[in-house]
Amino acid sequence: MMLFRTQLFKRPLSLCARYKSNVSSLTPLPGLDLSHERLRRAVFYVPCSDERKILKSHTSRADCIMFDLEDGVSFNRKSHARSLVLQALAESPAGERGVRINALASGLGLDDLATIVQSTQLDVIMVPKVESAQDVHDVVRVIEEAKKEVRVIAGIETAKGVVNVREIAEAHPFVDALLFAAEDYCADTGITRTPSRQELYYARSVVATTAHAYKLQAIDMVTMDFRNPQILEEEAKEGAEMGFTGKQVIHPSQVDIVQERFAPPKEA
Repeated sequence: MMLFRTQLFKRPLSLCARYKSNVSSLTPLPGLDLSHERLRRAVFYVPCSDERKILKSHTSRADCIMFDLEDGVSFNRKSHARSLVLQALAESPAGERGVRINALASGLGLDDLATIVQSTQLDVIMVPKVESAQDVHDVVRVIEEAKKEVRVIAGIETAKGVVNVREIAEAHPFVDALLFAAEDYCADTGITRTPSRQELYYARSVVATTAHAYKLQAIDMVTMDFRNPQILEEEAKEGAEMGFTGKQVIHPSQVDIVQERFAPPKEA
């Protein structure tokens, strides 16, 4: 059976109002008021150094367009990507517009933040490799100094992040989702990826369970083999059954499969 769980929207109603149009046609689940929620089934990464892909993202039906300054951008293109991000946010018609910054420990993250908080169209910031509540506080400080209200997705990508996921989840009300990134987690822990994905079950379960405990959304890992829709379908089904509410995608062909799998039940 396909499972779907929406999470209560904890942010102020000034932010909630922007997303009512995304959910008004859905059938509310028992006990949930969807007028104060938004879907975030597919989080679609768009490399912000590639103007062609930025333009192409305007036709995407993904719930969240995440302009990428991190993994999708080579080091020698970081400054160029940062120079394009404000225009990308301003011109995107997406229901939710976000930016994945570089990790704070990289030395690039704070510069990314200083740029993107200038945008009036920024809805959410994806912070990779969050390992402690302090990482969240460092990001929130920049947001608050800019006098903005912006949601934060905390990326859990290391062993330390998994161990400290509870303090990350409760670090600040701006945090409204936890996200699991398998590739960096495996690199950090020395885990060998297998087709069964059993080696990732513990970490994924911890992230999904903690997210639900704190009324946050839970975003599952990327399916790297974007040319194989069967693997994507298997991973999306598995993620939904584990309690994830959405999934990261890296190719336009992945969006529809993910959004179908994490869609709420249709009216009878």
